Amino acid sequence: MSEQQDQPQQIEFNIQRVYVKDISFECPNSPTIFKKEWAPEVSMDIDTKSTKLEEGVYEVVLSLTTTAKVGEDVAFLCEVQQAGIFSVGKLEGPQMAHCINAFCPNILFPYAREAVASLVTRGTFPQLNLAPVNFDALFQQAVQSKQAEETKQAEAAKLDS
Repeated sequence: MSEQQDQPQQIEFNIQRVYVKDISFECPNSPTIFKKEWAPEVSMDIDTKSTKLEEGVYEVVLSLTTTAKVGEDVAFLCEVQQAGIFSVGKLEGPQMAHCINAFCPNILFPYAREAVASLVTRGTFPQLNLAPVNFDALFQQAVQSKQAEETKQAEAAKLDS
């Protein structure tokens, strides 16, 4: 065996660019919302999408929608699509899926979190620091959910035949 074959393959990973793809802040109930006691209920929706741009190059988009309500009134709605272009090589199958759907969003989240905090502050609301997100756990849940659905469909197909 050659010395090169004995060594594990080096994973190729580079961040080419991190950027804001889309950003929006709405305060539909201003100025009356500013007179209410500030005890908001804050919710956050997360989504990720990826697009293969060329061989080994992917755009990953992390979408965060943060909504704050005071009672029934929406105080603000903040939407951020934080994107990145990543070069990924020598990964296949589950490793590539994990990289694109968990590792890359982990890199993008601090940027999106800062954008949300900045927009909320510019809306003159108190500072909002979003809690960290475990993208590895979210990815595992998605994989398990997909496997359960495939098993269910396979069992239904057996019953039909």
